Amino acid sequence: MEDAGNRLPRPRPPASAGRVLGLVPAPLQVLVGIVSVQVGASLAKQLFSVAGPAGTVAVRLFFAALVLLLVWRPALRLGRRAWPVVLTYGVVLALMNLSFYQALARIPQGIAVTIEFLGPLVVALAGSRRLIDALWALLAAGGVVLLAETRGDLSTAGLLFALGAGVCWGAYILLSAALGSRTSEGKGLALGMAVAAIIAMPAGVTEAGTGLLSPWILLIGLAVALLSSVIPYSLELEALRKIPPRVFGVLMSLEPAVGALAGLVLLGESLHALQWAALCCVVAASIGATRSARPEV
Repeated sequence: MEDAGNRLPRPRPPASAGRVLGLVPAPLQVLVGIVSVQVGASLAKQLFSVAGPAGTVAVRLFFAALVLLLVWRPALRLGRRAWPVVLTYGVVLALMNLSFYQALARIPQGIAVTIEFLGPLVVALAGSRRLIDALWALLAAGGVVLLAETRGDLSTAGLLFALGAGVCWGAYILLSAALGSRTSEGKGLALGMAVAAIIAMPAGVTEAGTGLLSPWILLIGLAVALLSSVIPYSLELEALRKIPPRVFGVLMSLEPAVGALAGLVLLGESLHALQWAALCCVVAASIGATRSARPEV
């Protein structure tokens, strides 16, 4: 993102970006965000051997915060009701990414994402007031259980990290809805991302040291930041202004299937037939919940 500098009038990307995002249907925003974050995760996993999971998270969040701050240029005067949400959002965002990348370093991407999905699934169940929504969520839960039963010899630590990321993901969904209602456009997101970067940086520096300054790591880290943070989080925040957390949580059940496909295509991580069947259960639950959901809540 270019900065116009002091010699030219400053552009106004926040309003423009907000108008463009507002024209995109909320379900499509969620879908594009899912694909983007999973491609970014596959790309990030290739950095683990040189930067480590925590180092990769630190670089990713640093660049994501930098880009979002330049784009949205938020003021620090958000009000007493907004700042607690921004700070909590940033803490949860950092913990979610640190936990997920630790899981990603130990187990296949598709399995890590599927176990992590337990968080949004709980949100979907807790927020539902209709029997049909509970049935769709239970179908998705059945897919997660089936996947866990066929997991084979997987790292226990990896599964626990994925579960921890799932808890954070559920909290992230609820906090994103609150952030969208208490801040305008992407200003709260930019500040929350900056908080997350500050929290993740010490862990990343401890793990990778000066290796984080390698031009190659910085370049890949920037790409990961755009794919895994800037694009999906901006789209998700905008989508959550239009749809309730319950519907968003079930829509996100597409994530395990997309994660498995990204792992297969980009990382060569194959799953067994029964594991693919489990992922199909999750996808079917998402499609059913989306078709039966009310347009407005």
